[in-house]
Amino acid sequence: MPQNPFDLHQRQIWVFGGAGYLGAAVIAQLAEMQARVLCVDLAERAAEMVTTTGLHAHVTAASLNVADTAAVEAFVQEQIATHGVPHGLVVMTYASTPKRFEDLTAKDFDMANHGNLTATFALARAVGQHMAEQGRGSIVLFSSMYGSVSPDPAVYAAPMNPNPIEYGVGKAGIQQMARYLAVHWGRQGIRCNSISPGPFPNPTIQFQQPEFVERLAQKVPLGRVGVASEIAGAVTFLLSDASSFITGQNLAVDGGWTAW
Repeated sequence: MPQNPFDLHQRQIWVFGGAGYLGAAVIAQLAEMQARVLCVDLAERAAEMVTTTGLHAHVTAASLNVADTAAVEAFVQEQIATHGVPHGLVVMTYASTPKRFEDLTAKDFDMANHGNLTATFALARAVGQHMAEQGRGSIVLFSSMYGSVSPDPAVYAAPMNPNPIEYGVGKAGIQQMARYLAVHWGRQGIRCNSISPGPFPNPTIQFQQPEFVERLAQKVPLGRVGVASEIAGAVTFLLSDASSFITGQNLAVDGGWTAW
């Protein structure tokens, strides 16, 4: 155990889905702690985020659609050849549709499950196998409060749509995937946990739908929605040696949403 168990200095951390609202906060926190970060997102989103935030000193941007599972293995091999096997992997990607329950097709449901579950499985396995060869690593998968409980329809009064079924089903599966991987690779020194964010509406939603945000806040025992930096701290904890005896767990960062 290092003198500072939260120290991530020079550790290689890969974050997929790192250009989003929560992802950008995670990237910024890891850069602040002087980790060497690979930020991966769709198209040029990662590059644009790194340019906007000026984090070039610690963050490298890359593009990948993780739903293209045929491309994942080649991407992982390429990045390992360039950066080495990462110490940490964070998977924040997801897939969903804007459709209501009555309009959702079986094809839509399969597409979302592929983007949520199959893509995460393919990516975690591709990276985790290399970590296992090194005998170390921490994997953090992203679930949701809706991987544990169902959305309250009253919170999603018009014009909002209820959080979709395929999203919650996929996020429940992520929790089980984290438990499975924790057991599968535990003897090789790899830890795997999941994080379940509670209500973290992005700034656009907060500006455009203040009444919805207030309904979310009223469902939280702490009486407010979360801010992105509160997710970043949880990710940093699970990547660091401060959590060295924690694996196979789901950490709810939800202000108590799932406590009642």
